Amino acid sequence: MRAFSGRSPGIVAGAVLALLGGCGAAESSPSSPWSPSSREAAAPAPVPVVASTNVYGDVAKQIGGDRVKVVSIINDPAQDPHEYEAETRNQLELSRAKIVVENGGGYDDFMGEMLRGANNSSAEVITGVEASGKVPDDGGEYNEHVWYDMPTMGRLAERVADALAQAAPTEADAFRKNATDFKADLDTVRAAEARIEKERGGTAVAVTEPVPLYMVEACGLRNVTPPDFSEAVEEGDEVSARVLRETLGLVADGTAEALVLNEQTPTSQTERVERTARDNGVPVVTVTETLPSGQDYVAWMTANVDALRRALDT
Repeated sequence: MRAFSGRSPGIVAGAVLALLGGCGAAESSPSSPWSPSSREAAAPAPVPVVASTNVYGDVAKQIGGDRVKVVSIINDPAQDPHEYEAETRNQLELSRAKIVVENGGGYDDFMGEMLRGANNSSAEVITGVEASGKVPDDGGEYNEHVWYDMPTMGRLAERVADALAQAAPTEADAFRKNATDFKADLDTVRAAEARIEKERGGTAVAVTEPVPLYMVEACGLRNVTPPDFSEAVEEGDEVSARVLRETLGLVADGTAEALVLNEQTPTSQTERVERTARDNGVPVVTVTETLPSGQDYVAWMTANVDALRRALDT
């Protein structure tokens, strides 16, 4: 047997037992700051949230911070929510969700279908269109693209904060403070819109479809696009020759001082209108339906309003 460098086996054994006893005491002590059980108790699982698009996903993240786990089903600017088909992995996420945030109004109907398929009747569903209060009592037509409307998004933020407070009551004050801060940021966007209204209110503009109209209206601008044009583009239908000529004329003769183009729904006819606008010196402002990569909601909306102001100042 090899010697222990002159140390007594009894002494070594005692030291080992003392060391093991000390380790055991540290692991079992509830007051130890390094105790795994203490760390787990201090960090409860985040609230699972599923959003129809990354627009609503970002709002949920702004309100929930690191206390939420957000999954956005549509998160690529190249995706068209109107044409989305449900995937199994998204249905699985919905089955686990405590909170669901959608636009509603027929824009993201896939959410309701998947939620029913996921058999999750306990999830709190927050709908942008309902928060907007813009649905007419007679059920008539309205513009469902409510994420371009700042007052709507402020009310939606409050509803998200309330739902999160129900799911994680100990964090309720933080959620509501985040919602208050978010609404203050929205006020800066509204101030920029009010500035355009003050300086250029009544100016005529054209749009390729209704997506940005709430922003256009908040800026006090006048949409002169033939309704049949923007509605056909939104529905993916062909624009009649007469309506196309009328729309081309608006940008060719300068009646419309800017063209607001949804770059996520290009067609040969919208591309023709865009070319005509550029050829005649009419500024083109591009917008999207989903959040561009690397931006949050407020930064995105601020950039949209700033782009519109620069175009009108050209």
